[in-house]
Amino acid sequence: MNLTELLDVAAAEKARQRPIKVHCCTSTGCRSANATAVMGNLQQAVENENLSDQVEVIGVGCMGFCGRGPLVQIDPQDDLYEEVTPEDAPSIIEALNGGSAKSIKGDAQHPFFARQMKIVRQHSGKVDPERIESYIALGGYQSLFKVLYEMEPVDVVGEIQQSGLRGRGGGGYPTGLKWATVAKMPGNQKYVICNGDEGDPGAFMDRSVLESDPHLVLEGMAIAGYAIGANHGYIYVRAEYPLAIKRLQKAIQQAKKYGLLGSQVFDSPFDFKVDIRIGAGAFVCGEETALIQSIEGGRGNPVPRPPYPAEKGLYGCPTLINNVETFANITSIIREGADWYASIGTENSKGTKVFALTGKIRNNGLIEVPMGITLREIVEDMGGGVPDGEVKAVQTGGPSGGCIPASMLDTPVDYDSLRAIGSMMGSGGMVVMDHTTSMVEIAQFYMEFCRGETCGKCVPCRTGTVQLYALLTKLLKRQATAADLEKLEALCLMVRDTSLCGLGQSAPNPVLSTLKYFRQEYDDLLVQPAYLNGTSSAAEAVTL
Repeated sequence: MNLTELLDVAAAEKARQRPIKVHCCTSTGCRSANATAVMGNLQQAVENENLSDQVEVIGVGCMGFCGRGPLVQIDPQDDLYEEVTPEDAPSIIEALNGGSAKSIKGDAQHPFFARQMKIVRQHSGKVDPERIESYIALGGYQSLFKVLYEMEPVDVVGEIQQSGLRGRGGGGYPTGLKWATVAKMPGNQKYVICNGDEGDPGAFMDRSVLESDPHLVLEGMAIAGYAIGANHGYIYVRAEYPLAIKRLQKAIQQAKKYGLLGSQVFDSPFDFKVDIRIGAGAFVCGEETALIQSIEGGRGNPVPRPPYPAEKGLYGCPTLINNVETFANITSIIREGADWYASIGTENSKGTKVFALTGKIRNNGLIEVPMGITLREIVEDMGGGVPDGEVKAVQTGGPSGGCIPASMLDTPVDYDSLRAIGSMMGSGGMVVMDHTTSMVEIAQFYMEFCRGETCGKCVPCRTGTVQLYALLTKLLKRQATAADLEKLEALCLMVRDTSLCGLGQSAPNPVLSTLKYFRQEYDDLLVQPAYLNGTSSAAEAVTL
């Protein structure tokens, strides 16, 4: 395929489309609320109303407002319907023919939508994730053509460096620097890996991108392969994401058919093959060295670094690893330019970030916002605040992050600001808590998760998380003393400073942050020696 043929496919797809498009969310969240039946009834209603020549029902990915699904959106009217049932779905089509819709009419200009800036999710809710022609009609694969025929690999790396894009997997390592490191490594065989092993409780950003716009990720990976000199890529996805896997498999097949993946991409000398590897659901496999071990067929155990994967990664070859959201940014940077991307966000945190906004909040779902927006703007303006009472805390970064008190809601959401107050960006989980939430229970919940997910390779994480969980449980049973609380804090620091990989090093963060900002809740759970109240002797108190 050449550029002319690509543009012909785009033109044919646009000519095929009907004037009115009925977009029905078919992502996992909406499917759980019977979206498949909703879409089927919408299609049947189009036939019943004799509107087939004017109206097209399209199954699309996540529209973001997950708590109000299934969602149906009409173009070009920009009408939005929420919580659509299979029974009420036909009335939406009847409304196009002069009737009235029974479903709840949403507001497409609601702050939840209006405050967003979509780069990663630019096509979500618009593109049919199971038809490559739909993606091509929106400009898909033109960035890949551009780098192959108008840019040298070093120029592509330079563009990503100049953009300021940082890895969206949690640590925020400069993406361009990582690409440059792999690119300069010697050897004929290099690999590109897309880390889709999203395991944080409450996080579903990567799953949504893979389900909604798989070609965006594939195109980003291919551009990365050209830039660093790799001809083989892997997408590592956890088995709990069956819809994402299905759509990725179909997308790869379609791209190969059109000559956009495989041998001689766009009739150029560049070859790029992509395979999928399905993970068994171990949280530790989100750590890049453990992920590599898993792809190679071994047990997902982290290994000491250096050497880093950029030097010695998959099968001992230089390997580039970025997560789903990072790759999803690449095509826009190539299309619009590094300076455009660098103009968004803050000085050290460029671009946008996708968050899964969940917990005790009115408007939950996926949002994409420019870096530097405050927590208050996200939680109160976009999220609508908590349903009853006031915000108590916001937890960011999943099991590796921290709990931020309401007094700090004006903190900008960027890598440096969150790290400065004891939390982190993480992959993008954002859980809101209200006055009914026990912060000690929250700390226990995340420690239980880390305890169960540790690979067991290093002693600090293997035994430290068990002991931390035991101390938190002792506190919640009101059996702990002030000495236990001191031990809890000391043990957190030991696990943080001596664990082998990021899982263990960051596991104490929820405990440390709640100790810092909600210390009174810990103190209130301590055993109070009875003799201090004059009700028993000191000797009796010792037996408590």
